[in-house]
Amino acid sequence: MGIRVLKSGMLTTVQDLGRYGYQSQGFGVSGVMDVRSFKIANLLLDNPENEAVLEFTLVGPTLQFTSETIISITGGDFQPLINGEPAPMYTAVYMSRGDILEFQGARTGSRGYIAFSSYLDIPVVMGSRSTNIKCGIGGFKGRQLMDNDYLGFRIKRRYLPFFLSRHLEPDMFDQEEVTLRVVMGPQDDCFTRQGKETFLNNPYTVTNEFDRMGCRMEGPFIAHKTTADIISDGIAFGAVQVPSHGKPIVLLSDRQTTGGYAKIATVASVDIPKLVQRKTEHKIRFREISVEEAQELMIEETKELNRLRTQIHQPCKEVLDCRLVAKRIAKLFD
Repeated sequence: MGIRVLKSGMLTTVQDLGRYGYQSQGFGVSGVMDVRSFKIANLLLDNPENEAVLEFTLVGPTLQFTSETIISITGGDFQPLINGEPAPMYTAVYMSRGDILEFQGARTGSRGYIAFSSYLDIPVVMGSRSTNIKCGIGGFKGRQLMDNDYLGFRIKRRYLPFFLSRHLEPDMFDQEEVTLRVVMGPQDDCFTRQGKETFLNNPYTVTNEFDRMGCRMEGPFIAHKTTADIISDGIAFGAVQVPSHGKPIVLLSDRQTTGGYAKIATVASVDIPKLVQRKTEHKIRFREISVEEAQELMIEETKELNRLRTQIHQPCKEVLDCRLVAKRIAKLFD
């Protein structure tokens, strides 16, 4: 009862929201890169919010199902196929035993997510099922998936109420330039006034040095007052670090626990998905907001996800039409 990995894809790992509370002991948080896509994938299946999924980058895996289950696929548009036929994304999809799921490639975006109604049978390590490849813990044997791996399910779950309503409009990741809202600091005082203006008023280009640890960008030089070095301190998800070369690096899920370079800003949590779904040569701009504005954005994001949850629990038109037809047929036999 589970899935067989026929082809592993690129950097396909088991992830949830991450392993918090252990950075002080040297263990990175890990977790999904695109939290919004992750939450929507689980929401579509009525899964717990932090239920583990498969995350992949640029090239999706090929999976064979050895039992019935329901899945949802979110993130970038990877053009999924089920038994060779196009399959919808952002939709609850029933999978039969023997079905094969594969992907044609990333039309837009760069990261995809697959959630399972039967829950992946992955042990919890230090409060999380997330894979930390550097430490070799969590996920499936502490590593990315490989061909012929087999992942089991924890439960049998083949039915969901309001099944035909479990469809949402996909998030679009087709823009070649996006603006990320940032809260300045914690070490913005290490930069010259001109350096900060340069950071906020110029586009930066995503380079090919872009992975789960961080995204290095090219663009105008960001000047420090004296040196880029600081006494090492903790690093948050989305921190924008600027080493002595003067180019920004946004630190992401597999970031190091501490760092010794000044951090000019931190990307608002709600905007990190826009960054992690970008590709090489895409353009990034930064716009300053306050802590309070960042918090309000997170509150609005939570409200929107709750609205989506309510939406998929409403009978869709097709269901209502079927019920109406059934009632009319029943009257013929009264």
